[in-house]
Amino acid sequence: MVARLYLDWNATTPLRAEAREAMLAAMDLTGNPSSVHAEGRAAKALMERARGEIATALGAEASDVVFVSGSTEAAAMACAGRGLHCAEVEHEAVSAWCAADLPVDRDGLVTLSNPAGSALQLANSETGVVQKLPAGLAVADLTQGFGKLPFAFDWSGIDIGFVSAHKIGGPKGIGALVIRRGLEIAAQLKGGGQEMGRRAGTENLIGIAGFAAAATAAQRDLAAGRWQEVEEFRNILDSALSGGESGTISVGHKTARLPNTLCLVTPGWKGETQVMQMDLAGFAVSAGSACSSGKVRSSRVLRAMGFDEAEAASAMRISLGIGVQREPLLRFAETWSRARDKVLARMKA
Repeated sequence: MVARLYLDWNATTPLRAEAREAMLAAMDLTGNPSSVHAEGRAAKALMERARGEIATALGAEASDVVFVSGSTEAAAMACAGRGLHCAEVEHEAVSAWCAADLPVDRDGLVTLSNPAGSALQLANSETGVVQKLPAGLAVADLTQGFGKLPFAFDWSGIDIGFVSAHKIGGPKGIGALVIRRGLEIAAQLKGGGQEMGRRAGTENLIGIAGFAAAATAAQRDLAAGRWQEVEEFRNILDSALSGGESGTISVGHKTARLPNTLCLVTPGWKGETQVMQMDLAGFAVSAGSACSSGKVRSSRVLRAMGFDEAEAASAMRISLGIGVQREPLLRFAETWSRARDKVLARMKA
């Protein structure tokens, strides 16, 4: 039996061995990090070491990092009640709190006139399109770019950024805000005053330990150039599957993209149909953001970029990870191309 091939890394990543090991070790600690006895101090020490490791990976100081449950909570903390503007291509966790009225071009690039009043993603989860984050930007969604693209918060001039552990091989349910020193934000969860009063509630020590281990490993992989090989494989797929007589469109190929992401539009072949066909054939791909799975609708990201309704409903996202092998990818390309050709033949008949 041929092994399944996971090509949905932008939705979530497999848990890294380093993260699993760190989490198992953290499970043996009894104390609450807020307690002053020896057990509490041991838990606190682990948490603060982890905070420092995550800060290093982000190019920030440990005091800048606030632990939260993930990017959705972080986006709410960063954006709620601030009257910010964003583009419709932002993740819904951001656009829910902002006026989504900033212009977007066909390549997915957003035009900003007032960074101080705007939220902007480093990279789009559906298309992989990478944005240039200007100094003075109010909020940056770093979730998809963290660990794949070089970035240093201290040098960026950004006010607030946020990340999520499960996008870099860490556990689900833990993330972080990184806040420019001297900037204060209102706590949405109030109670015990944890996280320097910015986010109350007993910290998820096990998740934090896994997050830190994953962040350190992700930065090591980035520095070693491991995403360059992934990008080469993505480009092979891009050349093999898009253009020509098929009419398949490679979204964002004219601009910078995440090294692992390929979004293909084949008008007339619905994205959810592609996902189901590939799933039955042993391949995990996506029709868009995992947060929208189960909802049969066209991609609002592609509609914002100027694709029509039929095109936006015919998108498939392939997102690769480190360690992907050429042979399984070529098997996927052959399987997908064969299925597409059958659909197009029926449409012409």
